[in-house]
Amino acid sequence: MSTDRSRPDLDDTTVEGLGKLSEALETIEQARGQLYGFHQHSGKADLLLQDAVELLRKAGHTELADDLDRDLVGRNVVADRWTFQIVEDYDANYWSVFRAFDERARAELSGGDRHVFEARMKQRERTKGHPNHEAGPVLREE
Repeated sequence: MSTDRSRPDLDDTTVEGLGKLSEALETIEQARGQLYGFHQHSGKADLLLQDAVELLRKAGHTELADDLDRDLVGRNVVADRWTFQIVEDYDANYWSVFRAFDERARAELSGGDRHVFEARMKQRERTKGHPNHEAGPVLREE
């Protein structure tokens, strides 16, 4: 059995639409990764800030240390939220909905196959019969 998922049963416009949806989801995945990076960097900065406060306090700069501790340590990064709350809201209200629509589109239009657009591109661009240009691994029935 072959793993060719180029889906000749689908029209080109459907395949192109599925490809754009897949590309959009991949872009959302990158944005999500950057958001998690923002979350981790902000958290690390707050911990470093706490170290700075203690060092400044130990060096006798208590007024500055107290002001930093009161006004900046643990501060919300956006209105009413720490970064973990931003990440959770993004995941619950956008990322998961996006993924669900991608899954629905694939289930309804391509039998669940992913990357149909890319599979067609591979079929067009590979040199048939040439080593390292195989359509895909051959799956063996057990």
